[in-house]
Amino acid sequence: MDYLKNKFDIMVVGAGHAGCEAALACAKLGAKVLLCTLNVDNIALQPCNPAIGGPAKSTLVREIDALGGVMGEVTDATYLQLKILNSSKGPAVRALRAQSDKAEYTRYMRNLIESNENIYLKQCCITELLVENDEIIGAVDEFGIEYRTRAVVLTTGTSLEGRIFVGLRSYSAGRLGEAAAIGLSESLHRLGIETKKLKTGTPARVDKRTIDYSKMEIQPGDDELNFFSFKPNRPIRKTYPCYLTRTNEETHNIIKANLDKSPMYQGLIHGVGPRYCPSIEDKIVRFASNPSHHIFIEPEGLGTYEAYIQGFSTSLPADVQELMIRSLPGLENAHIIKPAYAVEYDYVPAVQTTHSLMSKKVKGLFFGGQINGTSGYEEAAAQGLIAGINAFNYINNSEMLELSRSSSYTGTLIDDLVTKDIQDPYRMLTSRSEYRLLLRQDNADERLTEIGHKIGLIDDAQYTRFLTKQQAIKDEKERLEALKIPASESVNEILAKYGEHIERGMRASELLKRPNMSYKILQELDGSTAHLNVSRDVYEQVEVIIKYDGYIKRQEDQVNQAGKLEKFKIPDNIDYDSIAHISTETKEKLAKIKPKTLAQAARIGGVKPADISILMVMLDKNTIARK
Repeated sequence: MDYLKNKFDIMVVGAGHAGCEAALACAKLGAKVLLCTLNVDNIALQPCNPAIGGPAKSTLVREIDALGGVMGEVTDATYLQLKILNSSKGPAVRALRAQSDKAEYTRYMRNLIESNENIYLKQCCITELLVENDEIIGAVDEFGIEYRTRAVVLTTGTSLEGRIFVGLRSYSAGRLGEAAAIGLSESLHRLGIETKKLKTGTPARVDKRTIDYSKMEIQPGDDELNFFSFKPNRPIRKTYPCYLTRTNEETHNIIKANLDKSPMYQGLIHGVGPRYCPSIEDKIVRFASNPSHHIFIEPEGLGTYEAYIQGFSTSLPADVQELMIRSLPGLENAHIIKPAYAVEYDYVPAVQTTHSLMSKKVKGLFFGGQINGTSGYEEAAAQGLIAGINAFNYINNSEMLELSRSSSYTGTLIDDLVTKDIQDPYRMLTSRSEYRLLLRQDNADERLTEIGHKIGLIDDAQYTRFLTKQQAIKDEKERLEALKIPASESVNEILAKYGEHIERGMRASELLKRPNMSYKILQELDGSTAHLNVSRDVYEQVEVIIKYDGYIKRQEDQVNQAGKLEKFKIPDNIDYDSIAHISTETKEKLAKIKPKTLAQAARIGGVKPADISILMVMLDKNTIARK
């Protein structure tokens, strides 16, 4: 009954995508968790785009699921549309995207939270952290109520000292209709933790009854459904289309004529916005030669008339927004339900944390999500899951879970955050991973389920299903390597339909490597019935493994080469100032980041290969001075 005394094992501050993953992971592992949120009705809210997944992000969701998180499960249960993007391209960039029912998503996640007997949900604003001997012991809310805990996970999103801008007007808020979190930044400063400002934004919502969809291009989902979660029995739901319209010369002229009313261009917003998701005014200015930009109209849910205008975020005044929106084909008579806005907020540069996402200054204090300088629900959820797992490990004196770059996009994301000084909201991209062919969305379970099971978040039933699938992949790969396809007339008749021909008999695996070939074509050629019992998730992975075998082996060699630098461990107490042969700039960066290995040191911006060579020699000879 410690909760009656306001004593908990772990506190999670913020119930967005990061906070929900952190709280559920800790609770599932057996910790008593206090989950604090500014508004219990906004749990796991999608304040911007009501969608999950997309390039690189879909891999994060699959990784969350493979480790035992819930984002994939919730998305599969509440989708309005499912679609594979980049399906004609290579497997490294293919991505699943789901249009979500925003309200259903929140209800489903809230039910997971409230039905867990280890989670205690509370609507409050945490204003102060309590620390003794550089270790977390509790927190205080805006009413002065004190909570005792052994670890805190901060997942505050855009709420921390948030300020909303609509034109030149601004007011304190974390997002539209919700108060900002005031006071916690000051508490962090007193603990010696630095905060900086970032900016993000969201488009207007319009009444879908006032949209003329006949002037737009329909964007349907896939007929053959794919899902995020590796769990079985995923629901089959009715799907709904999105629509495509475009900006035009009138739109651009309206924006250009009103740039003097933009808080960004007037210097009222000091935080840097997301580079890869710019506002519409940024697009018009930066890409002035482009006469048009794609704008997608997406449903927010079945229980609302709100429609989301993707690609049209702005901080221009509300009256200007009306002119802009009504210049778009199909939106000439649109009624705006909620205006677009920009929000500036505090974040904690993640170079102040370790790969476990724990603060370097305060033991037991963890950070996850936008507070670390990222953007995106998927990035937030992945960090929240790792921060939650490690908060539990911390209070149990267990080894921290620190994923490598070669193991996952999650590991790449965290390594980028803690190693590099992020200047704008970080978004996960396939190009950020040097091992993206190894880190595909289809094999996330192969890479991480073992870890999830060892931690205790993947149960035995799911683990058994995973092992069965892996054996099926192995068996089918071996079958195709043994199966001979004859160069018969009937075989070549089938191959001719796909622009292929064989002069001699060959193994099915050899034939599959041809660019025009696929597993489904092999099924036509296969005289046996063995393939009829092979599930789609198995044969799709077999096809990738066989078709890209050479490229996969090349990346595996790269991983092995990089592993040599990972073996050079750097002690925490090295005195970088005593090293005579590296630059002052490099010394400062190494002292700030405190890399654990030479491999991490080599990834720090501005650290030169020559510096790494010097460090390698000195570490090998054990000649570096210690503090």
